[in-house]
Amino acid sequence: MATTSSWGQLYIVATPIGNLSDMVPRAIETLQQVSLIAAEDTRHSARLMDYFQIATPMTAYHDFSDNDKTEKLISSLKAGEDIALISDAGTPLISDPGYRLVQVARSEGIRVVPIPGACALIAALSASGLPTDKFRFEGFLPAKATARVKTLESLKSSDATLVFYEAPHRIVACLSDIAATFGDQREVVVARELTKTYETFLSGTVAEVADKVQEDTNQQKGEFVVMVGPGEQKLTEIDSDTERLMGYLLEELPLKKASVIAAKYTGLKKKQLYDWGLNRQ
Repeated sequence: MATTSSWGQLYIVATPIGNLSDMVPRAIETLQQVSLIAAEDTRHSARLMDYFQIATPMTAYHDFSDNDKTEKLISSLKAGEDIALISDAGTPLISDPGYRLVQVARSEGIRVVPIPGACALIAALSASGLPTDKFRFEGFLPAKATARVKTLESLKSSDATLVFYEAPHRIVACLSDIAATFGDQREVVVARELTKTYETFLSGTVAEVADKVQEDTNQQKGEFVVMVGPGEQKLTEIDSDTERLMGYLLEELPLKKASVIAAKYTGLKKKQLYDWGLNRQ
C-alpha cells in the first residue's frame, strides 16, 4: 500500500540504555519536532525529556495498551501528526513494546522511520568476544523454571551465539539452568548495567560465571544481557552415497573443488569432506 503524503510519519526512536551522552542528535531533533511522543512509561521518560529540554507532549504506550490506544495513534498519524515511539531505554520493539503499532501503521500505508541508536543486545554482543557471525536473540527467558528449561533444551544444539535479557531476581536461577541444560563448561558472558557506572562483563565457563554471580550480591543487581557461546557441532557421518559422489568428483576435479561441490549437494562441512579426501589419497 502506498503512503499518503498528507499523513504523518511514525518514528521509532532509540534512547540511551544508561549513559545519556549516547543520545544521538537526530533522536533529539526528532523528539523536539514531532507532535506527540508515545512512551513506554511517561514518568520514566520525563527525566530524559527534561535533560534534553524536549517539551513535546507524551502519551503512554506499552504492552498493556489496548487496541483503542493503537487506533487513536493511527488516527492521529492519518490526521497529519508525526509521532515518535520510544521505550524506557534502548531501541523500541527489541523486547520492548511497539510491535502492534508498527504492524498496523505499515499495513495502513503510514511511513515508519527508524532513528537508530543504543541497543543493549548489540552493545553487549559487540564487546563479548563470542562469535558474532551468527547469533540468536531470544529476549527474556520464561520466568517459571519448567518453561525456562524447556526453552533452553530447544536451543541446546544451536550453532549460533545465544543472547538473552534477564532480570536481577532471576539471574542466579538462569545461569544454574543454563549449566544444567548445556553443561557447566559452555562458554558464557554476562554483561551487566551497560554504559552505566557499574558496567561489568563476566566471562568464562557457565560454572565459573555462575559462581562469581552467586558469591557477589552486587553482581545480582541491575539489567543483564546473558550470552552463551555456540556448542560444538557433531559432524554427520559420511555415508556410502557421499563417498561415491566424492569418488566421481575426484575423477575430474581437484580435492578442494570436489569438496565444495559435494558440501553444497549434501549439506556436510566442506572441511570434513576435504579431510576425508586427504585420508583417501
